[in-house]
Amino acid sequence: MKKRVVVPYIPLLDTMPAEQLRETLAECGAAVAVDSHNWAAEYPYAPTVTARIGYSNHSLAVMFDVAESHTKAVEMSDNGAVWEDSCVEFFVANPVGEGYYNFEMNAAKTLLAAFRLSRNCATHFDSEQLGSVKRYGSFEHEVIDIKQPCKWWVAEVIPFTLIGLNSAPKSLNANLYKCGDKLAAPHFMSWSPIALDKPNFHCPEFFGTLIFEEYE
Repeated sequence: MKKRVVVPYIPLLDTMPAEQLRETLAECGAAVAVDSHNWAAEYPYAPTVTARIGYSNHSLAVMFDVAESHTKAVEMSDNGAVWEDSCVEFFVANPVGEGYYNFEMNAAKTLLAAFRLSRNCATHFDSEQLGSVKRYGSFEHEVIDIKQPCKWWVAEVIPFTLIGLNSAPKSLNANLYKCGDKLAAPHFMSWSPIALDKPNFHCPEFFGTLIFEEYE
């Protein structure tokens, strides 16, 4: 069953410093549990993940709170293999045409972002586009390997212009994920459930819906 959530308007989130943004999203953001354990038989481990979402006139903010047994981030280059690390992901359907965008960030705030027509047909963002996404989180941008239970958070503020918009739309089709392909206990969690036999996040047909508060 595809999920839906109403996302609140937070007018100043574009300019908030890290801790203010974190506190504001924790208090006012739309909370969604990234708890669809789609492939539990093959990958039984499930971290605890909550995402909080808000928007302004110009940007969408997505924050993830994670509690997991092994936190690792070794990819330090943007557009690298962040999905192999402790990684959270936000995928959103192109609101003005075909395809979708994927934003994937590890615990060290290394970001992969691209426009895709499919899993294997992608145009990755350039350095200027990547630099326009504000990134915040628990850890510095350095290698992490914590082999014990750990809680951490990251947030990203994504300008609407990166997904082809000049302002907030009425709604977006999207999904949120947590993965860690090369962690001690690999896992593949989603917000909106995915009815496929094998792990695959590149499936817009299973995206849920973000409804923007002004248009509720």
